[in-house]
Amino acid sequence: MQNPAVIIPEAMESILAVVKAARTGGVPETTLELVHLRASQINGCGFCVDAGARSARKAGESDERLLAVAAWRETPYFTDAERAALALAEAATRLADRPDPVPDAIWDEAAAHYDERQLAGLLLWIGVTNLFNRLNATTKQIAGTVTW
Repeated sequence: MQNPAVIIPEAMESILAVVKAARTGGVPETTLELVHLRASQINGCGFCVDAGARSARKAGESDERLLAVAAWRETPYFTDAERAALALAEAATRLADRPDPVPDAIWDEAAAHYDERQLAGLLLWIGVTNLFNRLNATTKQIAGTVTW
């Protein structure tokens, strides 16, 4: 099966509108790309990991940083703001993994680097990434193929 949002184009239009809106939040494009890649890695969405890495390269990300996203805590390649965004992405993606899904420490660190509009953009981006991950992983979309 194709991605359900391809089968129901009205859904894709709405999803892409949220993507577009999230990008207006003021978070650097490269940070959004890293967040997308990390959430997609967590969710095991090969299609989105592949597409995300390609998109991040187009946005100017280096292979060195892309290869290190899965181990961002143990590498020196990311700024404090990027680390805060990645931590927020992990927590918001793994909601069921702990009784306090997004601990205050993670939220406070993100809020120290991003204003309210930027946080809104990040959260919308994380949410849309998780939506795409669930649609693509469930329907077994193949990495390296893009149908839209």
